[in-house]
Amino acid sequence: MEPKRVAVLQSNYVPWKGYFDIIRDVDLFIFYDDRQFTKNDWRNRNQIKAASGPEWLTIPVGDAIDRLICDVAIANESWQAKHWRTLQQNYGRCPHFARYREYFADVYLGRRWTNLSELNQTLIRHIAREFLGLRTEFADSRDYAATGQKLDRLLDLVVQSGATTYVSGPSAKEYIVAERFNQAGIDLVWKDYAGYPPYPQRFPPFEHKVSILDLLFNCGPQAPHYIWGWRE
Repeated sequence: MEPKRVAVLQSNYVPWKGYFDIIRDVDLFIFYDDRQFTKNDWRNRNQIKAASGPEWLTIPVGDAIDRLICDVAIANESWQAKHWRTLQQNYGRCPHFARYREYFADVYLGRRWTNLSELNQTLIRHIAREFLGLRTEFADSRDYAATGQKLDRLLDLVVQSGATTYVSGPSAKEYIVAERFNQAGIDLVWKDYAGYPPYPQRFPPFEHKVSILDLLFNCGPQAPHYIWGWRE
């Protein structure tokens, strides 16, 4: 069997650089959006760097808990112009804001988003391919019809994908049983987020865990260096 590295993650709203680091590590990245939506999590919000410190950008999606991420509707469109104004105010003077202005202006002002998963996946795919130069293949967990609950379901999905190696974020150590993957003939690799170098960022002190937008607007084409290039 030809080696195939796979990662499975829920989609996030303009996620931080570590999310794209995992995408770069694998041949196939599967969005796991047919899972339970969690309120006040990264699915519908993220942080940027403002003069007063980290600031939340939150998409209003209502308070309902019993729904899958892929079924989360976006309540209204007022947030779109608000997020765009906030980005302009905090990043308009950054060296590379103009480079990405046309794309993000269209995202926030030129389109009407009604589904959270669609928005997240669209942004992640475009940023990964067009701005970070990645050629990882993307898929959606709904394409595989995995069965079972929790770890059983995840493992079924990974097996169906044809993975020989599964790359997981460190937080999954709480529920992943490594022996289960070994028994299925799949190597398990834990992603290490340590060691990212700081980059030129407005409004010190430096903060690593903000949206990828911060890195793009500040560093432009040099962004990949601060995610994975520094290791090489």
